Amino acid sequence: MSVFSSSIATTAIVARLRAAGCVFAEDEAGLLLSTASTPAGLDAMVARRVAGEPLEHVLGWAEFCGLRVYVEPGVFVPRPRTGFLISAAVGLAGEAGGTPVVLDLCCGTGAMGAAVVAGLGRAELHAADLDPAAVRCARRNLSGTASVYEGDLYEPLPATLRGRVDILIASPPYVPSESVGLLPPEARLHEPLLALDGGADGLDVVRRVIGGAPGWLAPGGRLLVETSERQAEATADAVRAAGLDARVATSDDLDATAVIGTRHP
Repeated sequence: MSVFSSSIATTAIVARLRAAGCVFAEDEAGLLLSTASTPAGLDAMVARRVAGEPLEHVLGWAEFCGLRVYVEPGVFVPRPRTGFLISAAVGLAGEAGGTPVVLDLCCGTGAMGAAVVAGLGRAELHAADLDPAAVRCARRNLSGTASVYEGDLYEPLPATLRGRVDILIASPPYVPSESVGLLPPEARLHEPLLALDGGADGLDVVRRVIGGAPGWLAPGGRLLVETSERQAEATADAVRAAGLDARVATSDDLDATAVIGTRHP
């Protein structure tokens, strides 16, 4: 319930947000009003948003694939376009039947893994990230539904998972280093560089994810990696070089690109 019911208060908040450049000021005002528990808390939240902090960091949550996921300040915010990768993963996992083993690498808040499990209704989920704050969020979002590990890509995973993964999803950093400065201030100033900077061509971490995947995938298992349209062919080439079949999938509606690799049965 809103801490204010006055249309005057709402109008004032909308005006402050709009003056700060918030395109969807009315929608954001509604979310802030419904989330704040006290008038003082609302004032603080509006001030943070006006100062340029991402809305999701201010609210403490983000909506992703119909789920509300916990997000701490300073943690990467899950993007709507990643929903395309989730839809593809759920479809491929559903083809296999049974209870698929799903691995979410570079898991961030755990939003991707949570969405896959929600879409499937059942899965053995494992998730890993290098950022301690992201791991803290993931453990909260995936409590009771997954094993969450802190460490560099495959390094913290249990050896018993090798050769068992049916679906490996990953949204690694893929922004070229020289392009990070061109990102919107919300991302550039408030999200960890670790989750954004993919190296000289943006594919440093992507290649490491791909290179390690064959040893963890089950026969017939699928690797789904989010990337950009410009980087899709280079990513697909890396998938083939790792010994997997590769295809590029895109969504114009979400402006999303994923490369899907398949281990031979």
